[in-house]
Amino acid sequence: MRLFITGAAGFIGSNYLRHALATSDHSVVAFDALTYAGNLDSIKEVLGDRASFVHGDITDRLAVRSAMSGCELVVHFAAESHVDRSISGPDAFVYANCFGTNVLCDVARELGVERFVHVSTDEVYGSVESGSSRETDALAPRSLYAASKAGSDHIALSYFSTHGLPVIVTRASNNYGPFQLPEKVIPLFATNLLDGARVPLYGDGLNIRDWLHVDDHCAAIDTILGKGNDGEIYNVGAGNEITNRDASSNCAAATSRPSNTSRTGRGTTVAILSTAPSCGLSAGSLNKTSPPGSRAPSSGIAPTGIGGSRSRTELQRGREDPRHRRRRATRKGSGPVAPASRHGDAGPGRTRRL
Repeated sequence: MRLFITGAAGFIGSNYLRHALATSDHSVVAFDALTYAGNLDSIKEVLGDRASFVHGDITDRLAVRSAMSGCELVVHFAAESHVDRSISGPDAFVYANCFGTNVLCDVARELGVERFVHVSTDEVYGSVESGSSRETDALAPRSLYAASKAGSDHIALSYFSTHGLPVIVTRASNNYGPFQLPEKVIPLFATNLLDGARVPLYGDGLNIRDWLHVDDHCAAIDTILGKGNDGEIYNVGAGNEITNRDASSNCAAATSRPSNTSRTGRGTTVAILSTAPSCGLSAGSLNKTSPPGSRAPSSGIAPTGIGGSRSRTELQRGREDPRHRRRRATRKGSGPVAPASRHGDAGPGRTRRL
């Protein structure tokens, strides 16, 4: 089959391009606007007979239609995704994430695409005092970035309910791995430590994140692309929650540098309800950088489990201050991916089961 990948020169998109070429016989159209977040050098070595690159913007309907024509599958990664940038330049986030997603869905509808996977984020759930986010939870984004992604989720799902476009939405926890920009937390910690600079921690450093290696995320998306149910939402996470303070200490151990942190005032915690156990963010796991074209490790998602029963895990660290816990999607183990169905006029907090 022919696969269309948006944001294919970005962090997760470039890793997924490698994964798709290594684990399937799909031919691939890699589509990217090559903004600051996209780097053609990161994928040049895998372009060839089965993979072609098209320089284009997801908000450009003519460019999207030309590039997507003949593709049966779409995986949509392209997005403005940095929280701090959304504060200083919100227009770009709403335009790219909402309008761009609308263009892609509408063109996919016109072309009769067989499956459209919209890749989103756990940040759309916002924060809670305790517990884990389920796909059926109401959305409560706390940043302009998260709000624009929540809007794009609703736009994509509306194409399923209105036009029958076979859309699936995925929401993953924090990714790390090769080809990630140094503005993101793990590479920022690592590069600062290697340069002898301080590692910035917000507040007291006890904010909790669930860390998912990008290879595991790619494996989960591939499973959902092949076995997911149209019109549903799948949370993808690692069940690997640690505080930012611990993450900085682990980075220091992995880089053989002394821990050297500085504190700033902002303090929020991000996490989701995970579906795929990944490698732990220990000093050893921070060295996990898969070579280009290598096969991704097992995501922990049962390959025949899509649409199966749901399990929910409880918070494991009773010693943690509940004020620092956030919604977390921590469905651990190798149990099935549990979808939540959204269709018709179901909105945030009004999710219906198929």
